[in-house]
Amino acid sequence: QVQLVESGGGLVQPGGSLRLSCAVSGSIFRLYAMGWYRQAPGKQRELVALIARAGSTNYADSVKGRFTISRDNDKNTVYLQMNSLKPEDTAVYYCNAGLSVTPARPGDHWGQGTQVTVSS
Repeated sequence: QVQLVESGGGLVQPGGSLRLSCAVSGSIFRLYAMGWYRQAPGKQRELVALIARAGSTNYADSVKGRFTISRDNDKNTVYLQMNSLKPEDTAVYYCNAGLSVTPARPGDHWGQGTQVTVSS
């Protein structure tokens, strides 16, 4: 019954910014670790960023210093602030939730994905 709904994707020029949101319902949000994954055409889905229930974060090397994951437990929402976007960031971005989220083992719950396209 856990539902994750992403929003905020779109078309942006290189160097621009987007903020993705993921609203979570049907769960006790504060008990879940959250992650953002992305998948480009023909490529494997990869973990971009994760945030633990206590707020610690981790990022893929490719986005360190540019992306920030955060959570608002009062709003049951996780965010991904994406700055200095590059064409290589173009992908479908998926929100993920679970009792544990790691690069090797995603959580059990996925959003539908939101398209991010970085192009001039």
